[in-house]
Amino acid sequence: MNSVLGELTANTLLVVGALFPIVNPLGNTPIFLTLTRGLSREGRARLAWTVAVNGLVLLVASIFIGTHILGFFGISLPVVQVGGGLVVVSTGWALLRHSDDDDATEDAKRPCNEANYMRQAFYPLTLPLTVGPGSIAVAIDRKS
Repeated sequence: MNSVLGELTANTLLVVGALFPIVNPLGNTPIFLTLTRGLSREGRARLAWTVAVNGLVLLVASIFIGTHILGFFGISLPVVQVGGGLVVVSTGWALLRHSDDDDATEDAKRPCNEANYMRQAFYPLTLPLTVGPGSIAVAIDRKS
């Protein structure tokens, strides 16, 4: 029993230590605040909670069934890592080419209600921004 508890603790610390820098909740805070501009404090809290639960479910599913999904589709882990890198490059390139003037006029036209933001809780707030291909690859790699 003692060795099982020790192994569970070691694996938990390893997963948390490997995933925390990749998920980077402190670094994602300014991005989250920018994307939810105009939302009330309570609305942001609900949205953040939803994103956190979605991220937890996605990571736990990756840990337990990620290798099976990759095996089913015949994809190797390095392919996921390269794909994740391409997603990061594409997102970065889009941010570099994005004009602040277009963003200001879009924000003025868009009605600010919680339903608009809650529809974006899984994509793009959870999947590519909070739990992206890098953290999924680490979760799968830690399991195998």
